[in-house]
Amino acid sequence: MIKTERVLHLKSCRGRKVRVVREHYLRERVPCYSALCQAGCDHREGKVLPADLTHYVVPDVGVVVDYLEVLEVRELQGVVFTQTACQALQHSKGRRQYNRLRNLLKDPRHDCVLFANEFQEYSYCPREKGERQEKWQTRCVYSAAVWYYNHLAGVKDVVMLTEDQEAVAQYGSLNSGVYVISVRDFLQNFWPELHAAHELYSSVSLALQEKESEAPERQYAEHLPAELLEAGIKSGRYIQGTLNVSKHRALSEASITAEGLSSKNSDLSWSVLVSGAKNRNRAVHGDLVAVELLPKSEWRGKDTALAEGRGEEPSGEGDRKPMATGRVVGILQRNWRDYVVTFPPREGPQPQTRKSQRILAVPWDHRIPKIRVSTQQADALQDHRVVVRMDSWESSSLYPNGHSVRVLGRAGELETEVQTVLVENCIHVPPFSEAQLREMPVNSPERPWAVDPVQAAQRRDLRASHLVFSIDPPGCEDVDDTLSVQRLNGGATLELGVHIADVTHFVSEGSLTDLEARTRATTYYLADRRYDMLPAVLSGDLCSLLGGVDRYAMSVMWELDAQTLAVESVWYGRTVVRSSYKLHYELAQALLDGQRAEVPELAGLGAEEQGGRLARLADALETLTRVARHLRAQRDRGGALELEGVEVRAQLDEERNITALVPRQPLEVHETVAECMIYANHWVARKIQEAFPHQALLRRHPPPRQEFFSQLVDTAAARGFTVDTSTNKALADSLDLAVDPRDPLVNRLLRIMATTAMSQAVYFSTGLQAQDQFYHYGLALDRYTHFTSPIRRYADIVVHRLLAAAIAVDRGSEPGGAVASNKDLEETAHHINNKNQAAQQAQKLSTELFQCLYFKERDPQSDQRCVADAVIYSIRDNGVLAFVPEYGVKGPVYMKNREGQVVAVGEDGRCEWQSGAVRRHPDHITTSSSCGSATFRLFDHITVRISVRSTLCHADALSLEVVSNGPHRRTAAAAEPQPARSQGRSSSQLVREVVRLAEEASQQAQEKAARRPKLSREEREFSQTKTPNLYSLLEEVRELALLDPEAASRLCATTA
Repeated sequence: MIKTERVLHLKSCRGRKVRVVREHYLRERVPCYSALCQAGCDHREGKVLPADLTHYVVPDVGVVVDYLEVLEVRELQGVVFTQTACQALQHSKGRRQYNRLRNLLKDPRHDCVLFANEFQEYSYCPREKGERQEKWQTRCVYSAAVWYYNHLAGVKDVVMLTEDQEAVAQYGSLNSGVYVISVRDFLQNFWPELHAAHELYSSVSLALQEKESEAPERQYAEHLPAELLEAGIKSGRYIQGTLNVSKHRALSEASITAEGLSSKNSDLSWSVLVSGAKNRNRAVHGDLVAVELLPKSEWRGKDTALAEGRGEEPSGEGDRKPMATGRVVGILQRNWRDYVVTFPPREGPQPQTRKSQRILAVPWDHRIPKIRVSTQQADALQDHRVVVRMDSWESSSLYPNGHSVRVLGRAGELETEVQTVLVENCIHVPPFSEAQLREMPVNSPERPWAVDPVQAAQRRDLRASHLVFSIDPPGCEDVDDTLSVQRLNGGATLELGVHIADVTHFVSEGSLTDLEARTRATTYYLADRRYDMLPAVLSGDLCSLLGGVDRYAMSVMWELDAQTLAVESVWYGRTVVRSSYKLHYELAQALLDGQRAEVPELAGLGAEEQGGRLARLADALETLTRVARHLRAQRDRGGALELEGVEVRAQLDEERNITALVPRQPLEVHETVAECMIYANHWVARKIQEAFPHQALLRRHPPPRQEFFSQLVDTAAARGFTVDTSTNKALADSLDLAVDPRDPLVNRLLRIMATTAMSQAVYFSTGLQAQDQFYHYGLALDRYTHFTSPIRRYADIVVHRLLAAAIAVDRGSEPGGAVASNKDLEETAHHINNKNQAAQQAQKLSTELFQCLYFKERDPQSDQRCVADAVIYSIRDNGVLAFVPEYGVKGPVYMKNREGQVVAVGEDGRCEWQSGAVRRHPDHITTSSSCGSATFRLFDHITVRISVRSTLCHADALSLEVVSNGPHRRTAAAAEPQPARSQGRSSSQLVREVVRLAEEASQQAQEKAARRPKLSREEREFSQTKTPNLYSLLEEVRELALLDPEAASRLCATTA
């Protein structure tokens, strides 16, 4: 080891330059991480470059800083990142970009390694006096490339990439076997067919050229340096927070949210308003910024009028009183991501340089400013959705500069819009790689999977001793939870069991499958498809607790007193189970209700045996329901909340055609299963937290801010109800009492408002929170986690490993693997929280996409299905917010349009636009016109017409227009009252009839398809079939639902 010195020139907190001398140690043995190494380098930690490559690639500092995303292309293998380049990237681009490189180095799917060249004795290059930093860095990287070639005894050529033409001329011919070329030459000579990398390089190069040619005239104020921002935040002069741009007023309104504002200054609320683009000062939605407050005379309030064309609006703002207002003075961290933009049709001549054209592309997200993109394909990309990345936003530019990454497709096409939703939520779900699939067990007719006798001996075998069954939605194939209940000790004790698929047996920690599952973090459910977290052989087969097959499980089993249901003991462990019944919710509820029901597993048995087994199953369900009622009552006494969500889903077949519109009908069995899962999650949380007090992954639900409840409280008061939000118990009791016997929608809307006010439940590591912060507000539990769905949630996989380690500790043995540190666990929790939020937003946007597709094909003026009943739930300056229960749609209804006309109500209740005025009151809004005055109150039922507002550059949105000031009345045939239960049975019969018709139509379509040319893979995978049409089946469901069963059967017979 050789000791030397390194001189650093740093800046102090006051901005003065400081010369620092540090000791620097050089070593002879620094690992090279190459499979060709003959020098005995230690490669136990980290990836190893394969030996079968034609060359290794060593990029210099400039290439790593400017073209990192080109190097991320997976086909570019054998990349050696030097320590010099990595440090330069962190210094010039910040920690976010540096972490991106670190993640690339950790990813086993990319053949790239880090070489600590500045600690290697023979590759280290001290900086010479007067040498420019860029020249010294290039010399360091070249020295590392030469060392690599010599270290591997010349058996592998090394290519150094640089954009410095002087370096190419200087080093290009110094050493045979070490080639120094530009990135463009490298791609043209080594990867001529890798079009994605060529296009990406060209796009980045154009963006860099445009950045150099920026006009010097300043459009925005310069950002303050980091040291001044840090000092200002510490002193309280500046406020740090994340910028949230209003999606309804993206050009004029934004705010920052920061914890602890109210405690520092009584004049500050929980957020600070940033009004106008100039005050935003080049900050983009999601950036971490520093804000300086403006003088109080310049403070203003948020606009409470409905904005045009933005769909559903938030309803938390009740007035326009002035709030703290500020301006952005600096960016602490850029949180830029991939953005989807649309290249609009070009009008008139466009500026053109170097055969490229500068286009102002319009982002799909309203909150993002237009992005200037230089491209040579401006004509071809018109009306297309394109993924772009921002590169810079200088103070001399009105718009940020960016470059295109890839083209998604033409705007408006279904697959393009679905991919847009994924990209906008940072969801990347490529097909599972061959290497990942090779890790999977085999289960085929030729090689059927079977329980390993060694595993069976180590597990508790429940196959013969317990009646195990599952209850899931119809058609569910990823069954990750089953239940069991039986009497012990002559009936004095009940044994309740929750058995969860043992995914961790098949997914080893650190494996490629585990890393991919961690990256995805969850299964993504969209309206017409899903993207699994795990390969299908696990999620749909070996980890699915299907009926009649042996499976590995992780179980929690309680012994309860049969009378009081008090817990006497609890057992955790690995088991082998065989599910006897695969029930769906409706079948389980029918058995509970004592109705005749066909259980598929009992078909073909004799009457006596069938009756005995059915009685045993029904008894188990009744006992389970009794236990669940007790558990729910316990949580209710603690303050558990029963909240309401808008749940309308489309049922699709394997080809993703909609076969039925299925609203979620609440059944008691839903709550029974949910209570058992909540109970298991709670007890597992207790177990792992007690075993690992500072290293357990739990889930907490913080209490919401009281100001978020203001709209709920005011709205309830308008109906005469008092809502106490001081505690979860008080809120739950208030919601239970806020019932209007004349209109059940009142209580539902209040619960929806309460749900909207809730904070987000998050995963966390117990080492970073005090124990009083573990509480789950919504469930009223002191500790909670997720254990019951490891097939579709990575958090559950982490918890399974922690539970297995806790069980091992109880037995006096070492945990199977090292338990993650508190820091690593918190990093995992943060990643999972972000991905869960992205999954929820993608599912919401996907549902809205299909809602718009459903209405887009209809004429709102003539189609009665575009007219529906709506309930007013919020009053705004120029309109109301309304909820359409039939479709689960919320949105603005304008009482005053852009032309200044207001809604006038005729004698028959019909509405039309006339000149007049509108006046807002706390609980109602009044319009005045030549027809007189009309009043619209909270919770009033009105009739609205639903249409689609289409724009080329953004997502389509539903538009609600008031048609009548009274509730919607259907035709006589549709208005005939029917008992609720009978209506439910008729609807299910009608749905089955439509599905049967769909199957027949599908067979006819297949016969026609056989005579057509073969479709491409993309068309087969993503396109909707023309018969049955995507929307026609929805129409049939709704038409049939409006008729009585006899009329429906006659119609179906006629159609068939």
